[in-house]
Amino acid sequence: MNWNRRQLLWAAGGLGAAALLTACGGGDETSSTAPRKAGEKPRPGGTLRVGALGRASAITRDPHGTQANESDYLIISLVHDTLTVPGTRPNTAPRLATSWKASDDLRTWRFTLAEGATFHDGSPVTAEDVVWSLKRLRGTPSGASRLPGIKPENITSEGDDTVVLVSDYANAELPQLTRLTTFVLKKDTKDSDLGKAPGTGPFELDWFRAGNARLVRNKKWYGGDVLLDAIEVKIFASPQAMANALLAGQIDVASNVGAVAARTAEKRQDVQIVRRPNDMAMPIVMRVADGPFADPRVREALRLAVDREAMVKQVLSGYGTVANDILGTGDPAYAKDIPQRERDLPKARSLLKEAGFDLSKTYRLLTTEDIAGLAEAATLFASQVREAGVKVEVVRQESAAFWEKTWLKGDLYTTYWGTNDSVVFFASKTMVSDSGQNEAGWRSKRFDAAYEKAMATKDPAERATLLHEIQRIEHEESGHLLWGMADGIDLAAAAVRDLPTLPGYGRVQLETTWLAR
Repeated sequence: MNWNRRQLLWAAGGLGAAALLTACGGGDETSSTAPRKAGEKPRPGGTLRVGALGRASAITRDPHGTQANESDYLIISLVHDTLTVPGTRPNTAPRLATSWKASDDLRTWRFTLAEGATFHDGSPVTAEDVVWSLKRLRGTPSGASRLPGIKPENITSEGDDTVVLVSDYANAELPQLTRLTTFVLKKDTKDSDLGKAPGTGPFELDWFRAGNARLVRNKKWYGGDVLLDAIEVKIFASPQAMANALLAGQIDVASNVGAVAARTAEKRQDVQIVRRPNDMAMPIVMRVADGPFADPRVREALRLAVDREAMVKQVLSGYGTVANDILGTGDPAYAKDIPQRERDLPKARSLLKEAGFDLSKTYRLLTTEDIAGLAEAATLFASQVREAGVKVEVVRQESAAFWEKTWLKGDLYTTYWGTNDSVVFFASKTMVSDSGQNEAGWRSKRFDAAYEKAMATKDPAERATLLHEIQRIEHEESGHLLWGMADGIDLAAAAVRDLPTLPGYGRVQLETTWLAR
């Protein structure tokens, strides 16, 4: 399993495209929650029992480590705050940092910490704690990709409440980097103490046993009142087992349980289905650098051969939306005006003939079963492109072999991302020529130039134009075929109120969730 890749998947914080270039105190909308019943008012108290996926063999207590389990990620996210969190508009909201401001050249950013923020043991959070935590994060195997352009020596403090980050290059999006697992620990915390280290979050750890945990309300949380008395997290090995526990009344929330479980629960009056749009991207990657799909006419032909509505209906059971080969569909800057690709088999066949594509060969599509629907999407894709004359054999690989041998190297393979609220996130991580995770081996001088100019542009209107250009080039030339977006799906008992509906990291912000009983 690739360490960087898995960390990014679960981190699900990513960069955003609505950068705040001056001091930020939050927007009008900083969160999105499932609706409550008419006339209801939030009430404090109660214990929320949450099921989350995980394996006992993959448990970690390190906030900066590989969180391969959703259960670990949920626990860590409730105990340890990041500097910023996802919002709606803007899609970066304050958390431990209440404001931030850039220098004129967009290279130096100063983050002001929340007044009165303390660790669970009562000690104040200082800029030195944050600096130490960010340097520790930067020193992990994937630290360079999680804080790109930020060298450890360029993470410093000014006084007790200001953290200074200096980038190697102009970066109008740097505040959004701080949503990517920038969990804050006390300075000089020993590795042996990570499991019991105090955090700054809305809940503090009561006990932890084999992936299961009980968290109690932090009554002195700087972020405001926390409604629940406690959250109990229970680890499950499969979505089916978790859904069954919810239906049996053993838990109150089945987190990220998937479309199949949602279909099962649709007729239950005592179960809520909470949908988080734009939660998971499952693109098919076509290698651009070389190989049978290097010709842009071939890539366009495959995109035109796909029946996207059928893919969403069959693979996602309707719990998703059609996509348009542009990653970052949850971004406020997403270019909805770029014409949607529709299926056009005659044109697909014509482009293949024009490109001299060898239709006598069978091409392998590599996939895994890491997440529900991934292999099924590959199988349906193979069936659809066969109608254009392209023969595809779906090969399922064991997860570790896939990430080691196929990802970043294969000619044709599936991938998936749980971070989908930003066009710029994908541009920086997997599309610019020198990106460390360039999935398709795509190198475009036009794309690189538009990206670099956008990162160095302050004016919001000018930046919006450049972000649109980034997406237009991606739509025309990239190696990603994004046929649809999967909804994130939680099942909840009837009494649960105000579960988050933001994708990615936003779904673990449970401090405002409450129980109507």
